[in-house]
Amino acid sequence: MKILVAVKRVVDYAVKVRVRPDRTGVETANVKMSMNPFCEIAVEEALRLREAGAAAEVVAATIGPAQSADTLRTALAMGADRAVHVLHDPDPARPLLPLAVAKILRAVALQEKPGLVILGKQAIDDDCNQTGQMLAGLLQWPQGTFASKVLLDKDKQKATVEREVDGGIETVSLDLPAVITTDLRLNQPRYATLPNIMKAKSKVIKKVTPEELNVDIRSDMEVIEVNEPPKRKAGVILSSVDELLDKLKNEARVL
Repeated sequence: MKILVAVKRVVDYAVKVRVRPDRTGVETANVKMSMNPFCEIAVEEALRLREAGAAAEVVAATIGPAQSADTLRTALAMGADRAVHVLHDPDPARPLLPLAVAKILRAVALQEKPGLVILGKQAIDDDCNQTGQMLAGLLQWPQGTFASKVLLDKDKQKATVEREVDGGIETVSLDLPAVITTDLRLNQPRYATLPNIMKAKSKVIKKVTPEELNVDIRSDMEVIEVNEPPKRKAGVILSSVDELLDKLKNEARVL
């Protein structure tokens, strides 16, 4: 069985995000970029399933500019067998929406014919949490979102997914092929070793365009302006409970 893993290039989680001076979007020039943390978890889970004998091949896929190849090289260094790069130069005013991403991934999935597609539940740049669900809908495949545990049964062609919901843990059984999105507690991603980083340079990255996949990615949404959130007011230290009650009653008006 083949597993397709979608990965995304984002501003590194440790970088303080800044808005561009012209307010057209987030500053990405000379900013450290890395793989979306939830995508790292998806790659790790695919690799563990392959190592357990549940899958024979792991294919990583991404959508983005030429620089996104670095993200695919990271996935290959972690252990993915090969990669697919859908080339797309981003326009800050016309961002690639989750539905367009899902349409592209659907086209890739129809070409690759995987038994399982694994994605991060969301990206840390837009926090949409929509692509996996939309992809499952477009493919008409069952879905297991927010997965905290995944078990595959090759003989029965089923996946058992434990998913985190508000009330606790929900267990669902999915007929393969299926779409799974990963939560933080699913696993701890491995570090790419130096030998594997060197091997990744010789692994195959197939390059295609949305046009070659017959996917229309025109956006119906235009970003007019991006602004930083208002700065929070500094807190104050109160000397007594009476003063606290007074402020809660007369200033905050919550009592």
